[in-house]
Amino acid sequence: MEIISFQEWKETKLTLQLLSQILGKIRLETAPQEPQWEHVMLEVTRNGFSTGMLLKDRKAFELEIDIRHSRLLVAVEGDAETRKLEDGTSIQTYYEWIFSCLHQAGVHVHIHPRPQEMPVTIWFPEDQVHKRYDAEVAMKGLKMMQAAYQEELAFIGPLRCRKIKPGLFWGTFDVSTLIVESIPEPFPEDKTIEKAAFDEQFIEFGFWPGDDNTARPAFFVLPYPFRQKDLNSPALEPEEAYYDQNASEYFLPLTNDFDEKAIQRFFHSTFALLHAELEWRDREYFYRPLLMKKPPTIK
Repeated sequence: MEIISFQEWKETKLTLQLLSQILGKIRLETAPQEPQWEHVMLEVTRNGFSTGMLLKDRKAFELEIDIRHSRLLVAVEGDAETRKLEDGTSIQTYYEWIFSCLHQAGVHVHIHPRPQEMPVTIWFPEDQVHKRYDAEVAMKGLKMMQAAYQEELAFIGPLRCRKIKPGLFWGTFDVSTLIVESIPEPFPEDKTIEKAAFDEQFIEFGFWPGDDNTARPAFFVLPYPFRQKDLNSPALEPEEAYYDQNASEYFLPLTNDFDEKAIQRFFHSTFALLHAELEWRDREYFYRPLLMKKPPTIK
């Protein structure tokens, strides 16, 4: 699988992030609330990103950014509408089309149409600026995020714990999964997003495509409460991994390959280090074997 730098898909990634924010805000308005904003995450699918099934006015509906087929999909009950994703079409145009489809189908949902957690300040219904779309690099970006999803699920799936399974956090456009410990830890500042996201202790394991200051994509591990001190250790694996105490995060930059074994070593070693640092109890229980035998198959 090809690892692409942030600059290779910067503008296309920005278009996808803005579209994901429109879908995410629709999910925010219609899905029941869950701790750590779990209810707003988008699903990573074989084709792109989806709201999954939502319900409004007793109607089931779903929206998807179908990167594989370069289209948006709005499905309400048994009907579906699609629109091609193409270079030169603005966020404003996509936004108007999405809500026109929903309202014509009797799904009356409204959002606050301002991007969040990103430097773009133009509201969606006014955004004629962001319109770059390269289908080839979009698919390469999706492949990276699908691979990240698979590695995160392989790590967190067997663990016996309270967990948030991998999904797309559209505010920061990272694919992440969380281990949540039921220990209250209120966020010290009066910030709407952070107060809800950071109110219990957790460890987040994620994949981030980078930014203007970080050319290469990377896996990261973030503890909460934050630990802004040096947590580098001989036990940290693999050797390319490091701890940034200013960011309060472990990082594993990706270069030219996607080494599954190295990624799993990164997740397991950082979990051990942070479990001890946060003084959580009984790490052995997390790894107690599951009592499921592989079912027989017939070829």
